[in-house]
Amino acid sequence: MSKRQTSKHKIDRRLGVNLWGRPKSPFNKRETVPGQHGQRRFKVSNFGQQLQAKQKLKGYYGNIGERQFHRYYVEAVRRRGDTGEQLIGLLESRLDAVVYRLKFVPTVFAARQFVNHGHVLVNGKRVTIPSYMVKPGDEIELRQKSREVGIVLEATASGERDVPDYLEVDHKAMKGKLVRVPQFAEVPYPVQMEPNLVVEFYSR
Repeated sequence: MSKRQTSKHKIDRRLGVNLWGRPKSPFNKRETVPGQHGQRRFKVSNFGQQLQAKQKLKGYYGNIGERQFHRYYVEAVRRRGDTGEQLIGLLESRLDAVVYRLKFVPTVFAARQFVNHGHVLVNGKRVTIPSYMVKPGDEIELRQKSREVGIVLEATASGERDVPDYLEVDHKAMKGKLVRVPQFAEVPYPVQMEPNLVVEFYSR
């Protein structure tokens, strides 16, 4: 089990939000930062707000490493259009994010592990890289042997979240498709994300 997965519940408390909107989040019961006694919260500076916005976005997608996240920012700057919108589009195009959005698994951490273990096919070929960039029209499906795994059945039956409009899914066939790269406003974040502050953080 990765360090990212074992420490995921601390992310909620450290950032002061229920980042994934899950009912089992410890933040629902204990609104303090990690530590023996918690800590008092102070007024946050502009830099602190930008840093927190970056940490929330990184954490939401499975606590992506700083190097990789910065590469997404550089690619977003390189592309035409609003940098914040491009950044969100890149993050939502990650294979693990698409698998999570399609409700094949209950969490983005489970999506990363599921892809790593070879349960996911893209256009009929097995892909084991969670950061693989899915293109509009690509067909995502689970391997035949993977369709009866407990977490898959749990996730597809759950009413905890809906599949967004920029994806198509058939849970009976365990297949889905990225219809289009979404706009920021279309992404169903359970907490407020501020990609504009992330752009400000990196462009200092």
